[in-house]
Amino acid sequence: MEEKIQQVFKHADLSEYSLKQRLLIRLADWTFFLLIKSIGKTVKFEVAGAENLESIEKAEKLPIFCFWHDRIFLSVYFLRNRRLAAITSQSFDGEYIARFLQRFGYGAVRGSSTRGGVGALIEMIRLMKKGLAMAFAIDGPKGPRYIAKAGACLLAKKTGNPLLPFSIETSKFWTINSWDKLQIPVPFSRVRFCYGAPIYVAKDASDEEIGKKRDELQTKLDELVELGKQWRESIK
Repeated sequence: MEEKIQQVFKHADLSEYSLKQRLLIRLADWTFFLLIKSIGKTVKFEVAGAENLESIEKAEKLPIFCFWHDRIFLSVYFLRNRRLAAITSQSFDGEYIARFLQRFGYGAVRGSSTRGGVGALIEMIRLMKKGLAMAFAIDGPKGPRYIAKAGACLLAKKTGNPLLPFSIETSKFWTINSWDKLQIPVPFSRVRFCYGAPIYVAKDASDEEIGKKRDELQTKLDELVELGKQWRESIK
């Protein structure tokens, strides 16, 4: 892997932060890493729709994984060490998130829909051309919850790689009082990881067509959430 690619897998320098902030970043980094790893090891995964990922691989394309922000906990664990990069915000919170993602083998691209978005998109295009798949919490970093944004669709247009929506449903979980109502799985729960059908975006897609693809992604993610709820009810 060339040096410029390797940089997204390395922790950023924290010299711009105060000593207190550096300590907090490192504490949050290790806390989330150990928590996700510890719980992730106990859950029992089952996978549905694997043929959708296989179809992308057979087409010699790279997936742009798309999911809702509240499912990020087990998404990080399940997709670990797969030569993936994810976008993280240019903020204090984004710093420790980038660090624990990197501990799970992800590359971290800094930027968001509110800060550094254009630069982050350019970086993701470059990384995909170098062979890295991408992951998007599609309603992040601050919502609105369950409303898909268009960034992943633009990336699909620029790279020719398809969007791959997926959802994770956990048989038992706690919910955090945050904007996304983050789900924390109860240890030893059953988990269903479901891939939807890939969504391709034409390289000459207009703004209107991008909007339609965003709506298609929204619909598919909503459907996957509903299917997950039905599965959870069926195993009670």
